[in-house]
Amino acid sequence: MTAPDPTHPYASPPAPDGVHYRACNLCEAICGLKITVQGGRVTDVRGDPDDPLSRGHICPKGTALPDLHADPDRLKTPMRRVGDSWEPMEWEAALDYVAAQLRAVREQHGADAVATFQGNPSVHNSGTLLSAGAFLKALGSRSRYTATSIDQLPHHFAGAEMFGHPLMLPIPDVDRTDFFLMMGANPLASNGSIMTAPGIRDRLKAIRARGGRVVLLDPRRTESAEYATDFHHIRPGTDALFLLALLNEVFASGLQRTAHLGGVMTGLGALKAAAAPFTPEAVEARTGVSASVTRELARAFASAPRAAAYGRIGLSIQEFGGLCQWLVNALNAVTGHLDTEGGAMFPSPAFDLLAGAKAGATHHGRHHTRVRGLPEFDGELPNVALAEEILTPGDGQIRALITVAGNPVLSVPDGQALDRALSGLDFMVSIDPYLNETTRHAHVILPPAFGLEVPHYDVIFHHFAVRNTARYSQPVFPIRDDQRFDSQIFAGLVQRLTGKALATPEQRLSAGLAHGRSGLTLDDLKANPHGVDLGPLQPCLPGRLLTATGELHLAPAPMLADLPRLQATLDQTPEPLVLIGRRQLRSNNSWMHNTPRLMRGPDRCTVQLNPADAQGLEHGQTILIRSRVGQITAPLEITDTVMPGVACLPHGFGHARGGTRLSTAAQHAGASLNDLTDPGRIDALTGNAAVNGTPITVHAAEQVGESAAD
Repeated sequence: MTAPDPTHPYASPPAPDGVHYRACNLCEAICGLKITVQGGRVTDVRGDPDDPLSRGHICPKGTALPDLHADPDRLKTPMRRVGDSWEPMEWEAALDYVAAQLRAVREQHGADAVATFQGNPSVHNSGTLLSAGAFLKALGSRSRYTATSIDQLPHHFAGAEMFGHPLMLPIPDVDRTDFFLMMGANPLASNGSIMTAPGIRDRLKAIRARGGRVVLLDPRRTESAEYATDFHHIRPGTDALFLLALLNEVFASGLQRTAHLGGVMTGLGALKAAAAPFTPEAVEARTGVSASVTRELARAFASAPRAAAYGRIGLSIQEFGGLCQWLVNALNAVTGHLDTEGGAMFPSPAFDLLAGAKAGATHHGRHHTRVRGLPEFDGELPNVALAEEILTPGDGQIRALITVAGNPVLSVPDGQALDRALSGLDFMVSIDPYLNETTRHAHVILPPAFGLEVPHYDVIFHHFAVRNTARYSQPVFPIRDDQRFDSQIFAGLVQRLTGKALATPEQRLSAGLAHGRSGLTLDDLKANPHGVDLGPLQPCLPGRLLTATGELHLAPAPMLADLPRLQATLDQTPEPLVLIGRRQLRSNNSWMHNTPRLMRGPDRCTVQLNPADAQGLEHGQTILIRSRVGQITAPLEITDTVMPGVACLPHGFGHARGGTRLSTAAQHAGASLNDLTDPGRIDALTGNAAVNGTPITVHAAEQVGESAAD
């Protein structure tokens, strides 16, 4: 491991020698780490075997934490853009300037003219998560956008409609199940997503070792398929049809089991009627899954004593994402596998964001975007609307933007359009440690301390974990005098905008623990650096339900109203070729591509095609990929792991844009998936971006070039 240069202007103070324990906060797995420091620098990183959740597991991203800390491209002091160059600022002057600019836009154009975008890393840092809300409140703007409506909004929509709260998400009890049905998920690459399950490889192997089944359906035979007992290709965007066919067979075979929740579940008859038209035979031509396979899986799943269905990103980022996540929950519920050991269960986190939640609250549709009229959810607007809300003149036009730990130019549909939109803003500020494809448009960058420098508690991911645990991470490295924590940045802006002081993250964490049911205090967590084991998931219904009636809604009205849109697809001819995304273990969206050890090896930004779709093309050649909104080039990888009619490209690349300061990422630039994705394709039910299933054409790049020359 290369030691940081102590003479570098961004060098950090040395860490105290010894062994440090903390959770990795780079992805949802929150693995416990054992970090050895000698001579003031990190000399070893490995999994903490005493962490009760991760049990010693570590992935390549965890080993790269010290590299991120020592990255010479990191910003540590405020920067102001002057023409095409950047000049440093003092913190107090920078905060004064930013607050004054935001106030001026708000006073001239109204509060909604100031928009915010929070990226995925926001939820991996408790300092941000526990402080940003007060800043958003101080702005008073309804123009709020986050990464949620890129990949997971359908989960939260289904949770709110069925159980009464966006964070009421059933999590597979993988450590005790005997039948694990996965759709559109690749936990071997993600370590679980909306399922915090570090070391998932061993957990899947354990299911098989005890005689259980692991069934996976996906358009691509992923890394996770190697640990499945059964794998089936399914056409992108047809998962809701398949799930309805499963339910149809469960009802037709009389295999529903609802006694344990029968007194609190409503809508069973409506759900049965909704599934009636979708027989296995009716959907097999559209899904590509044979009726015989569908029937066998439905009967085996319903008959298993302990089973859990789980659908992740492939189900969420399509035109029927909301229906998919509803139907996954409904399948678990009607087969007796919801809120039962080995089924889909609800975690009980020590810091419980549901502790103060009010039953019967409205979570969506309270206001809409100005241009397309897309509804908000949980106070957030669909990010597919961000570019048009900036570019379209008129009252309420977005004139200023604050980005927090996000890179939407590479993550939201039609990144080229958003790139153009950002260049015309009156004012933009980014709270981010990097000069990337998005923050290059900012007028000011306020870089927070992060990674090994920050104290951390996983506020969100304990709500999604397969076991109840709690862990507080102390910083490994102290920060320099001229650095600031993100909470300090938010507190400084709130004070300037409102005159009010902001509680510290530790104060908010202590208060949250006091309202929880674990009895833990922050001092307890500090005294247990490996974490505290609170045991396996436990049944909690109906007590945890937050619907107005206190009941579980199997057939919410918005879902039933959306079914005709799905049924109409049965008569549609599939597009000849559609694009889907790809997760990679050594990557995390766009923000892990500046780490040399993670970018070693062959080019990973390749487009995968089935041999049937690669006629006249050669493995390794550069091909041109076109969609309605854009075009890119990428090396071709011919493989039968993807089904015919499907192309597959990883997300998060596209680092060739000028004006950034990402030296390693620029050497592995790749192409951006989201230069092809179409902001006009959304899940009409939830507003989530329909990233998967984008219709495309592919051509040999040299042939296209020759045609253009002619």
